Amino acid sequence: MVAEKRPFPEGQGPNGDAKRPKAADALAAAKAKAEEIKAKIAARQAASSTNGVSAPSSSAAPAPPESAVDRMAALKARVEALKGGRGAPTATTPGSTAPRFPTTQGNRASETPAVEVKSKAGAGKQKQQQDEEPENPYFDPKSAGQVRGRVPRAIVFNEHGKYLDQASKLRAQSRLEQIKKMLAQQARRAGLDENSERGFLVQQPPDIEWWDEGVLGEKTYECIDQPDKVKIDSEDSIITIYVQHPPLLKAPQDQRLVEVKPMYLTTKEQQKLRRMRRAADLKEHQAKIRLGLEPPPPPKVKRGNMMRVMGEQAIADPTAVEMLVESQIQQRHDDHVNANHARKLTKEEQHAKIAANQQKDQQKGIYMCVFRINTLAYGKHRYQIDQNAKQLGVQGVTIFNPDLNLVIIEGGAFSVNKYKKLMLQRIKWQENGLPTEIQAEKQVSEPRWLHATDDLGNLKDHTHNKCTLIFEGEVKQHSFRKWASKMCQTAGEARELLARSKLDSLWALARSME
Repeated sequence: MVAEKRPFPEGQGPNGDAKRPKAADALAAAKAKAEEIKAKIAARQAASSTNGVSAPSSSAAPAPPESAVDRMAALKARVEALKGGRGAPTATTPGSTAPRFPTTQGNRASETPAVEVKSKAGAGKQKQQQDEEPENPYFDPKSAGQVRGRVPRAIVFNEHGKYLDQASKLRAQSRLEQIKKMLAQQARRAGLDENSERGFLVQQPPDIEWWDEGVLGEKTYECIDQPDKVKIDSEDSIITIYVQHPPLLKAPQDQRLVEVKPMYLTTKEQQKLRRMRRAADLKEHQAKIRLGLEPPPPPKVKRGNMMRVMGEQAIADPTAVEMLVESQIQQRHDDHVNANHARKLTKEEQHAKIAANQQKDQQKGIYMCVFRINTLAYGKHRYQIDQNAKQLGVQGVTIFNPDLNLVIIEGGAFSVNKYKKLMLQRIKWQENGLPTEIQAEKQVSEPRWLHATDDLGNLKDHTHNKCTLIFEGEVKQHSFRKWASKMCQTAGEARELLARSKLDSLWALARSME
């Protein structure tokens, strides 16, 4: 219940700028107000006596003035009387008028003591004074008695790893849901269900197998004893004198057979074979000339046979003949060079040919090699590892770590053998040198343990640096889609990177070979 509104102090309400009256003036105003109220009460009593209502006895308390509360109570009593079937007025003596309020209400009012009448009069007076006073437009009765204070918000810090744990739980939940979906799909394909007995029921054999439907005239084996319904010797039978052989499939190991290369010939054998081939071509060309299919070629003039071939023309103008012979010699040389250049492959065709050979090599089998290097602080070593892997078309990853470095490659037998020779023979792992200007710019973002120099600027000692082959063998399929490099500051990051390809055991193997 909202507390009753307290009146404004004098001079502090909406009209607060009015002057506060003096104490004597306020007392005189209060007396005048009291006299006015008494006059109103006396006037009401005189009006009731003139209407025929007998005055109460001297022992009874005077009737209280009829206020809004009394009128409301009388109205409620009338409504209750109408509901209860007592809507008719109460019988009275002749010549007397009916009271303006019910009998129970009148008796209750007549028995009210004088103290109660005074308290009601005082309450009515106070309420009248409050009604006369102006209301405060800025007063909110809902906020009366409620004092709100600002509560400071506490600073709450998230614990380390909170969101990582949430993410791992979400990933585990998604993987579990995927596994459930896969198992449910497999169960549906197999016709099994956890809530049914279909998986435990043995199906009845069919009336006829599918391979016998073309031989029997009916869809059951009951007609097998009737010769007219068995299609074996009839014209529409599927059984003939011909034998159907299934296609032969190539065995998996046959795909990896090494192609037998032709035997190499010696120099004399190559020259002899060339002479025989050129003689055959010459005979064919001469035959076409005799038949008139091709024009005869011009005489091949050289410096040695110039005088014999040209004859009198050479004697008459030897300078012109010599220039003609020199031009023919230069023309033959240019034709030879142009023919060789036309047969030469372009750079794009060379790359395509190499990629095709590498792909053909991988189809015979995929091999993997894993190398462990103590340190890769020297930039030249990192460049050789990366460039040779791209040129040979191998796939894998290089893992940089402060404790050890791991190089994993996979590809065809030819590419893997070439890369193995590079790592174990060609690269000198004990070498070290100062970085170039380009390398120095790139090393700004790299950690300190990957620099070729120490904190004082001196070259690090790589005397004990070496490369070890820790695994080599054939694998079923590729674990990496391309060649890449990854920097892992801790062993946990390296294991997590390898776990994506299900090769996390290689890190433990490399650590055990220290």
